[in-house]
Amino acid sequence: MPTQPMTPAGERRRDAERTRAEILEVAQREFARHGYAGARVDDMAELMRTTKRMIYYYFGNKEKLYIAVLEKVYAEVRAAEAGIDVAHLAPVDAIRTLAELTFDHHEAHQDFIKLVSIENIHQAEHLRKSEALTNLGGPVTGLISRILDAGRSTGEFVAEADAVDVHMMISAFCFFRIANQHTFGALFGRDLTAPEHRARHRAMVGEMVVAYLTGAGHGR
Repeated sequence: MPTQPMTPAGERRRDAERTRAEILEVAQREFARHGYAGARVDDMAELMRTTKRMIYYYFGNKEKLYIAVLEKVYAEVRAAEAGIDVAHLAPVDAIRTLAELTFDHHEAHQDFIKLVSIENIHQAEHLRKSEALTNLGGPVTGLISRILDAGRSTGEFVAEADAVDVHMMISAFCFFRIANQHTFGALFGRDLTAPEHRARHRAMVGEMVVAYLTGAGHGR
């Protein structure tokens, strides 16, 4: 059957969704570059060749726009985590793969790292106001819990760590090399994100988590 032409209402809805998405993309870059306090909605409007009033029509005010950006970037990372298929892997391979894919995502989405750093400066003041973000950590910790349970049932995992501990361990390494790349480079003369270090660091985070969970080096 031929596709029916889109109704005016459908066209308006699609235009509204596209406009909203475009605003979020520009806002994400500006908040990541300048922080919550430094980013100006007037500058975002100029970059989009629209008006501040139009941006506020879709998002209400600057804080709601910033919260919408946080919801967007967190939803993207959780969607990536939800798409990780490790059910067919042995526990050691599964947790290693999860760590390596987290490494890849953090490297590819550096605005996410910047925005999380900014929100920590604000003590998660804005994040706490979002109902959408309240339970967004559930999928990844659920995945890690399943891997840990499988590893303990086989006797491979011996460490007394829960899913949040392991998520923190993986995130800490992946987050640090992006968030601290400039200060670390100034102090130690090494660019953590340089291509020659990538494969080693990617392998390091996976092996670090595996070594801890399997008890390598314990009992000394």
